[in-house]
Amino acid sequence: MTDSPAPCALPVTFRPTRTRAVLLTAGLAAFLVLTVVSLMLQIGGGERASFICTGVLFLGVLVLLSRPRVTADEDGVTVVNLTTKRRLAWAQVLAVRLRPGDPWVLLDLADGTNLPAMGIQPGIAKQQALAQARTLRALVELKGTSQDASNGTSNPAAGETGTDAGK
Repeated sequence: MTDSPAPCALPVTFRPTRTRAVLLTAGLAAFLVLTVVSLMLQIGGGERASFICTGVLFLGVLVLLSRPRVTADEDGVTVVNLTTKRRLAWAQVLAVRLRPGDPWVLLDLADGTNLPAMGIQPGIAKQQALAQARTLRALVELKGTSQDASNGTSNPAAGETGTDAGK
């Protein structure tokens, strides 16, 4: 396939920017509304504090949901999901998959497992997610293959990219 993009300058961070903007805006708006309402009502201090704490809790959950990202640099890939962060060397990532209907990218790893990379998700920005998946795939093909060659080991998936991004 010839639609593979040229790898971009590193480091590069992929994240669902529109989704992140919506989540952070909604969280901040909810916090401000609950705080203003608590200050306007004639209620006691404990009730007022519970309104504000509810706003802080809601904002905190939405900040957590906006956390996912995938950062690629010269040494490998860092995947940050909701509550976890995992650092992978390029040789550990065999393929990048984003099939129709998938909520986010899946990385096929050398140990036989898959790692969800929630930082690239086609939710409200499908074209952006497809472009990011293609770029990450190109980086995996370039960096994974070149590092395997320099280590003298073979990459069994070098000929099989396993990506369905853009199909």
